[in-house]
Amino acid sequence: MTSDYIVSARKQFEYYKLLGEKTFEQLTDEQLFWQYNSESNSISMIVKHLWGNMLSRWTDFMVSDGEKEWRNRDAEFENDIKDRSELVDKWNEGWQCLFNALDSLVVEDLDKIIYIRNQGHSVSEAINRQLAHYPYHVGQIVFIGKMAQDENWKSLSIAKNKSKEYNTEKFLKPKQKQHFVDEFLKTK
Repeated sequence: MTSDYIVSARKQFEYYKLLGEKTFEQLTDEQLFWQYNSESNSISMIVKHLWGNMLSRWTDFMVSDGEKEWRNRDAEFENDIKDRSELVDKWNEGWQCLFNALDSLVVEDLDKIIYIRNQGHSVSEAINRQLAHYPYHVGQIVFIGKMAQDENWKSLSIAKNKSKEYNTEKFLKPKQKQHFVDEFLKTK
């Protein structure tokens, strides 16, 4: 493993954070708290869950179990965030905790064993675990946003029926060694 892995993982997380934020921007406050039914989660509930997970997993993650005693996971699924401002604050606090943890890593840390619910993971495995978990929930956020906006949705990727135009534009350019997240940040 090299430091390229840490940089790449951070960029992947940044990309999914941005997808969530681009979704929030398209929605009304009411849409952020809407639930399809009592068994489904609102966007605010998903944000609260991500926030709780990130704080638990990444606070003192090298020395304490990633499932902190102070975490109340069940409460994360209560639709009780008061407003958009609180939602965005929790969103940013969770991501900042993750980014601070990633920024503290050196290559030698990647093979060290940490624990999540008393189960050992190398640091790289723990990062990979969250690289699967967080995009899963961001995908839910985007899907809910897309349903809420219906025909007013502004695509966050290649627009429907625009693949050919998108690919034509890409192949007209010389090959680049540029991370797709960097490119996404420039175009959105």
